Amino acid sequence: MRTATTVEASGGWRETADFVVQAEKLGLDVCWVAEAWGSDAPSALGYYAARTERMLLGSGVLQVGTRTPVALAQTAITLANLSQGRFLLGLGASGPQVIEGLHGVAFERPLARVRETVEVVRAALTGEKISYDGGEFRIPRPGGEAVPMRLSARAEHPIPLYLASLSPAMLRLTGRIADGWLGTSFVPEGAGEAYFRHLDDGLAAAGRTRADLDVCQGAEVAFARDEDELRPMLADRKRQLAFSLGGMGSAATNFYHRAYARQGWAEVAAEVRERWQARDREGAAALVTDEMVLGTTLIGTERMVRDRLRDWRESGVDTVRLYPAGETASERLDTLGRAIELVRGAG
Repeated sequence: MRTATTVEASGGWRETADFVVQAEKLGLDVCWVAEAWGSDAPSALGYYAARTERMLLGSGVLQVGTRTPVALAQTAITLANLSQGRFLLGLGASGPQVIEGLHGVAFERPLARVRETVEVVRAALTGEKISYDGGEFRIPRPGGEAVPMRLSARAEHPIPLYLASLSPAMLRLTGRIADGWLGTSFVPEGAGEAYFRHLDDGLAAAGRTRADLDVCQGAEVAFARDEDELRPMLADRKRQLAFSLGGMGSAATNFYHRAYARQGWAEVAAEVRERWQARDREGAAALVTDEMVLGTTLIGTERMVRDRLRDWRESGVDTVRLYPAGETASERLDTLGRAIELVRGAG
């Protein structure tokens, strides 16, 4: 498996940049830069490209709907050329809370919007004139004086495209059109039915196989000396997971909640969400089980984490995205370095 991590450039710019540089020295293969509702990713990616030499850099993710497809293509070309071919374009639909609540853009037909965005981006990357007639985008805009144009910038390197997806329909689309899948809320034991079945349907529809898709899964990694030290760590993660199940997304749309429900925890997830939305945060966290935390993270003793990494690899994960625990950058780097060594040992 390859190793990756994700950073967010909001606050602590110098510290985060130094973390990225040191992560490359540890042997990390890929660094993704998140955007969410914080700092924009492309600005940070350009800076990290100048500070690093070998490591791949990816947008993890740019939210479809907040930029036009051609603007995304321009950004991808710029970052790929600046980094001398080390850029990965990660896109995602996000959700109604961010898209509508923050950007004021309707969260409508996300599947069609993602599909058409990818088609326009790839058309723009060819260097040909851009002419597209879809349900979500029409380029040039009809009824005006404009004629099709081509970008003056040219992509000097291939630009792999990754999609962040959780729902069955979006997973099928990922299998059909993407070079990689950015996933989360991943349980190896339940991934076949919850995720891979849909990805494989999309791959088959496009005449492709799993070998054509980089399966990139992420989880927090933290090491405990023994079970006594592990216990309070699990309690803290239960509160975080309760937020994901009950507070992420809008009141009606929470893709994380649905993902956990599909992997065998539907009843618990529903109860956690109900308690959370009733503002009973402690009650919601108390419903989260040890099994739920351990199943979707890389937390435990070194032996536990090593065994779990083996489970990930055997389930079909190609790239493991590590979120290292630690109070300081130095502690996070120590955790990341230990995890990278374990991944290398797992194959």
